[in-house]
Formats: sequence, C-alpha cells, structure tokens
Amino acid sequence: MSLEPSTQENERRVPAGDARRSESAVTAIVARLEEDIVLGRLHPRERLIEDALIARFAAKRHAVREALSRLERMGLVERQPNRGAAVRALTPREVEEIYAVREILEGAAAQLIAARATPALIDEFASAQRAHDAAAAAKDTDTAFRANIAFHRAFFAACGNAELAQAIDHFAQKAHGVRSFGLSLPGYLEQARDEHRAMIEALRARDGENLASLCREHIRTAKLAYIEAYQRRFRDDASSPRD
Repeated sequence: MSLEPSTQENERRVPAGDARRSESAVTAIVARLEEDIVLGRLHPRERLIEDALIARFAAKRHAVREALSRLERMGLVERQPNRGAAVRALTPREVEEIYAVREILEGAAAQLIAARATPALIDEFASAQRAHDAAAAAKDTDTAFRANIAFHRAFFAACGNAELAQAIDHFAQKAHGVRSFGLSLPGYLEQARDEHRAMIEALRARDGENLASLCREHIRTAKLAYIEAYQRRFRDDASSPRD
C-alpha cells in the first residue's frame, strides 16, 4: 500500500509562503474595515461590495470573502441572501443588550484589577495612556482609535482572567459601529482621555467600586449617541413625505 499522497491531495495543498501571504492579506483587510467602521467612514447598512474591496485592497476574492466572514463573526457585518454583505446596523434594543453585558463584564474586571494592580503595572497603564493623550491633543482620531484599543486591552488583561478579558474584547468589537457615533461628538476624545486618567487614579487609590463605576460610565456616551441618532433617523424617515 502506497503512503504517497495522491495527486489530488497534492493539488489541494497550499505552499506555506502562499498561506502566510493570504493570511496577512485577510488580517490587513479586517483591520482596515474594522477601523473604517469605528471611525464612521463606513456607516450602518452600507453595502460592502466584493469587487470594490478586491480593487481597493488589490486582493484575491477568497481573501476578501474570508475577511467579510471574520467581520461577520465579530458582529460588525451582516449578510443577507441575494444582497451580499453590509455593515451591521444594530437596533436600540440590541445596543442596550450588548452594553448591559459590557457593563457587567467590565465592572467585574475592574474589581479584580484594583485588587491585584501593582505600582509598576499602574505606571505601565499611565505610560500607555500617553499615546492616547497625544492623539487627543492632536485630534487624530485614527491614532486615538488604535491607542484606545491598546489601552483597554492591556487594562482588562490585567484582571488575571484570560476568559473574562477575551469576552470583554469580543463585546467591545461588537459595539464598534456604535462607537463611531461617540467619536462624532465635540470633545469626545478629550472626554475619553480624562476618563482614562480617572481610571488610573482610581487604581492608584485601590478604589475598586469607583473604578467599576468609571468603567461603566466610560462606555455609555457612545451608546446614548447611537440610540439618539437611530431614533432620530427613523422618526425623520417616517415623517418625510412619500410619492
């Protein structure tokens, strides 16, 4: 009995270099579209047309489709039969439910972080926040987005529970389309900066209750802005004259 793989199996194999390049392309597409959604360059219900994405990213069709699948699993994209992919538009009820879970998870993590944070770790958070400070001062929303993600991931990873930190990150990603409505508010970057600083000071004081409260308040601004915009849009649509 021959142990040599069949010709068909050999044809299905993808060279390691090609596989790495394909994965790199998918990762880059996901990161860019995720950022576009957060920063409001892509809007809820906006269609994501494969051919346009292939041209934009100079990518293969399979890489674009895999990127859209990953964004769908992240909760940022939805697909409908015969209509393709679009940026997911959350209803106010869905937003309330996502943020209720976020408040529970982040509040619990905050208590754990306050109980175990060392002075050295707190100094690391303060150092990480300086990148966000600089972006806020420059009103650089792109850099602020990336610095904010880095700050929060490092912050909640310090809770010491990897599953809890992963769940927090997952629900934060699901809310990316909501966060763009916060970024559109005047003074939002400065507000987020000040709230991060207050979280660090609560850690220095080892005040877990205050830290948990600050974490919950920190995420509510974008939620309220999104719900208000959603309700205003559909109220205006309902009141507009029809042909």
